[in-house]
Amino acid sequence: MTTTGTGNRSGNSSAAGTGTGKGSVWLVAIAVCAGIWLVQNGSRQVTPPMPSAAEAFAAGPGRHTDAAADPLPPAAPVSVRIPEIEVDAPVLGLGLGRDGSLDVPPAGNGNLVSWYKDGAAPGAKGTAIVAGHVDNARGPAVFYRLGTLKKGQRVEVARSDGRTAVFTIDAVEVVEVYENADFPDRKVYGPTDRAELRVITCGGGFSKKGGYQGNVVAYAHLIGVRTAT
Repeated sequence: MTTTGTGNRSGNSSAAGTGTGKGSVWLVAIAVCAGIWLVQNGSRQVTPPMPSAAEAFAAGPGRHTDAAADPLPPAAPVSVRIPEIEVDAPVLGLGLGRDGSLDVPPAGNGNLVSWYKDGAAPGAKGTAIVAGHVDNARGPAVFYRLGTLKKGQRVEVARSDGRTAVFTIDAVEVVEVYENADFPDRKVYGPTDRAELRVITCGGGFSKKGGYQGNVVAYAHLIGVRTAT
């Protein structure tokens, strides 16, 4: 009764380098999201909101809405805050599943975000990756409204060094993975000289048999840093 998170039923080994400075770390895209809450409520219009074509237009590395701040030294994230969609969630560092796909938080906790701990840290040089469920057995979860984000809105990541990395949204798009053998892995996960962030959840088309057919991906880059006082 949860959104299960990972794997790739189509067999596409969509690999992506996160650019951590230790050499590229490669992982398979999040792909299989069952969305059983939606299955149980299939007769109702309960599907999560999806981004518009206009919000996806600028997606891709280097297409920024604001100047980029200099990267920070690495430090583990503690929490993620996205005021516009009322997200304020702790972060759990996770790695890869047995199939090579990105692990996701326990489905029973709807307000928990995972960070790919073997990749870049949010605010440090490279592409940091955080992910969370769109729903669980009780209904909408932490990133249910991710698809409503707009360019220029903020994502704040509190870090273990007492700093808060402030990111701005560049684009939000749906990446379909079931029928698309050409997953845009470099655009989503590719290494960069800037401090960038990808916020990912399940989305796209949905069926009772196959679950969600894609991911919602928010692209963001670092624009500033706050220090705890």
